[in-house]
Amino acid sequence: MSEAHVLDHPLIQHKLTLMRRKETSTTSFRRLLNEIGALMAYEVTRDTPMQEVEIETPLEPMRAKLIDGKKLVFVPILRAGTGLLDGFLDVVPGARVGHIGLYRDPETLRAVEYYFKMPGGMSERDAIVLDPMLATGNSAVAAIARLKQTRPRSIRMVCLVAAPEGIATLQAAHPDVPIYTAAVDRQLNDHGYIVPGLGDAGDRIFGTK
Repeated sequence: MSEAHVLDHPLIQHKLTLMRRKETSTTSFRRLLNEIGALMAYEVTRDTPMQEVEIETPLEPMRAKLIDGKKLVFVPILRAGTGLLDGFLDVVPGARVGHIGLYRDPETLRAVEYYFKMPGGMSERDAIVLDPMLATGNSAVAAIARLKQTRPRSIRMVCLVAAPEGIATLQAAHPDVPIYTAAVDRQLNDHGYIVPGLGDAGDRIFGTK
């Protein structure tokens, strides 16, 4: 079974608490999510492969390490996943970006795909899937199953808040995909929302409710 990593850095937890407040404005919510995205990116990319290159400092030549940002692909699940994207790109500006468009059927809570676009050469790339909320897990399961068809070198799942039910669903379907989250909340309610959670992330990012 894949691991679920809780990123408990104080700055991440502080900003998450501010985002949870119902009185937090759309502007502040969006800014905080961008900041958390950057902080999470540092943790999630900790084991990114590196290569040695020859450079010259002002004093002498040396061999030094670089990552190949072009080998990373950030894959936001539309629409809310785009809220994390800018923070990740702030840390790895050379990364490629793919998109998976899914919406949750309100009756079945199942994910329905409406858009899919990835960079070429995915077999040489490491994919990081972005979605603020891992609730039922159905969207993440569908997104990763679709992404696996492109045969990326590796896949990681990043979310801001997860429910135990969503983690279990994702681990059962994709035991090879590690999960990174800032918090594991208590449970899902009858409508499939995480509680205590922070509401509908997409609506709070875009001010649509």
